[in-house]
Amino acid sequence: MADGTVNALNGNGSHTNGVHRHGLKILIVGAGVGGLTAAIALRQQGHEVLLFEQSQFASELGAAMHLAPNANGVLRRLGIFAEDFGANLMEWLTEYKSTGEETRSIPLKEANSIWQHSWLLAHRVHLHDALKLAATRTEGKGLPAKLHLGSKIVDVDASKATITLEDGSTVQGDLIIGADGVKSITRTKVAGREVNPFGSGKSAFRFLINRKAAQDDPITRKFVEKSGELIIWFGSDRRVVMYPTTNNELLNFVCIHPESETDAGNDTWNGEGNYDKMLKVYDGFGPALLALLGKADRSSLKVWKLLDMETLSSWVNDRLALLGDAAHPFTPHQGQGAGVAIEDAASLSVLLPQDTPVEEIPERLRLYEKIRMERAHRIQDFSRVMGLDVIDEAKFDMREHTNYNFGHDEFDNSAQALRKWTWARNPNIYWRMPVAFGPMPGPRQTTFGIERKADHSTFTTASIKFKTSRTLLQNLFPPNSTSYRFKSPGTVAYASFSQTTLNKMEWLGGSGYNHIGLYIHGVEYVKKNGDVVSGTYMPLLFESLTDPIVSGREELGMPKLYSSIDIHKREKSYRINTGWEGAIWGNFVWDGLKEADPLTESGSISGEDDDGILVYRYIPTVGWKNRGKAEAEYPVFVPYKEDSLKPQTQRVWKAEKPKFKLDALDVDALPTLHHIIERLAELPVYEIVSGKIVEGVGVPDVRAAQRLE
Repeated sequence: MADGTVNALNGNGSHTNGVHRHGLKILIVGAGVGGLTAAIALRQQGHEVLLFEQSQFASELGAAMHLAPNANGVLRRLGIFAEDFGANLMEWLTEYKSTGEETRSIPLKEANSIWQHSWLLAHRVHLHDALKLAATRTEGKGLPAKLHLGSKIVDVDASKATITLEDGSTVQGDLIIGADGVKSITRTKVAGREVNPFGSGKSAFRFLINRKAAQDDPITRKFVEKSGELIIWFGSDRRVVMYPTTNNELLNFVCIHPESETDAGNDTWNGEGNYDKMLKVYDGFGPALLALLGKADRSSLKVWKLLDMETLSSWVNDRLALLGDAAHPFTPHQGQGAGVAIEDAASLSVLLPQDTPVEEIPERLRLYEKIRMERAHRIQDFSRVMGLDVIDEAKFDMREHTNYNFGHDEFDNSAQALRKWTWARNPNIYWRMPVAFGPMPGPRQTTFGIERKADHSTFTTASIKFKTSRTLLQNLFPPNSTSYRFKSPGTVAYASFSQTTLNKMEWLGGSGYNHIGLYIHGVEYVKKNGDVVSGTYMPLLFESLTDPIVSGREELGMPKLYSSIDIHKREKSYRINTGWEGAIWGNFVWDGLKEADPLTESGSISGEDDDGILVYRYIPTVGWKNRGKAEAEYPVFVPYKEDSLKPQTQRVWKAEKPKFKLDALDVDALPTLHHIIERLAELPVYEIVSGKIVEGVGVPDVRAAQRLE
């Protein structure tokens, strides 16, 4: 888990084994993928975690599963890297008719590049083992979770947070998480009645075979020539899905068919399958597929009914919350069942930091429900549609749904939701620019500014462009606006830190100042009338002088703050230190400078398709009685085409080794900036794209800044 994401929301206290000594006592009913993920995340938050599993884990289910980017990202942030236990990359999607005619084959390498995390195919047993070890081992952050096997729960008291075991003993906790699957007992304590799953109309055979067996057979060899290839054979009312796992050494089969043709029950997904019956179900399919099915190990062949359930109106009751299949069982047609359960676990851990007061648990669980319910049910509906025998592709955009599924980071999403919840609990406090970083006591109400041309003024701009996380960048959009978005649906995005030294400024008596800002590329603002404005979004700009800060904030709506900006310029290098009263929070370096042709190098920090700079104006109302109310709050745009003056580039240098480092320090060192630098320091740097220095003449006065709404 990225420490900055969660630690910013936690209190202070004494630490033991990397966590606070105090914490909640959390009882988790069920130790499947969702329950174990929750145990890992919550132990890392400093809680005492007890797991109760009715089975003995004596016969684990031999099957594979998808770890799509949204789920894989959560696991990686918890320290679980599925590649370490054989999970392989999803690289191809190929489809056949039941007769054996190939209809399409899609390479996924380029498509996967837009996602921050890989799309993996994992062996369920190997994942389960890794999660169990991470939850219970002594090593690692937090206290080991205690796993109680053969512990069947027969009753739950949601208000007292107690569970009763089959032997009559009870266990008291601070809250209970119901992760006990489709046949959940905890669900009845939320719904107030029995809510039983029902057959979706389909059942499925499943089994694994050794990939080499398919390679050695000339009839089936073509199906295993590509690594990481998922293949689907479609019949009119049945299909076969095959994909590799365990370093591409095993092939996982899911053979979906009408439930009336097999005798799978509702009570298990581990029922014995009948080999001859499976061949009969698919006897109309092509001979090559039948040859592949013929390699199934009869002793390992299983069949289960694909279950569905009515949508619950609530997932929580007092100090009890449902997770995963207990709340929202999935049909398997999108491979997101386990992934959404993993997201549920991440959300709960973010909303329950180690200093959570017991009396706040019910309200925080209701926030969990609010965060997770719409997304889980939407993906659940997608899966139902994908399981239909006939899909209206004109109405169902698979790419849109894939982007929705994959383009999400629940740690980032829940962290932002918790911030908003925390802010909303005390609305009568001041908010300061940049508003994206939350409320900040101590308003600045001075108004000052002068408009002057500066065609003789000089500038030197040093910028570093880098690749980072879209899901963290989007949390820097204004909290009260839903109109900002990225052009790309991927979870990677681009941003720049750009520092400019201005000089010969007439309105400053011929002197100048420095500024440095974060610029987020590829952003769009959707106006109320549907028009879209494309720009580079600037959430904040630090300046080294009070006067431009005041005028920029009050006259132009710019999100400006003070910082010292010290520059060390040498023949082959350019270095910047940023700080506050001697406390250095940023270090930016351009090493190995080589001069370039200014005619071929743009001086702009924007993206290629951006038309200007997007910012957000927020000014609090003056007056003690009006705390928390806005004097002005609206989006602002600075179009490049309407700038009063076009800067003229004179010299350009490109850096061989640009880099930067941010350090949030602590509140004592940065009493007015810590909450901002801490958020900036969370941004991961996946790649430094470029670094350059541009010198020129002519400084626009930004009079083109305009209100968008």
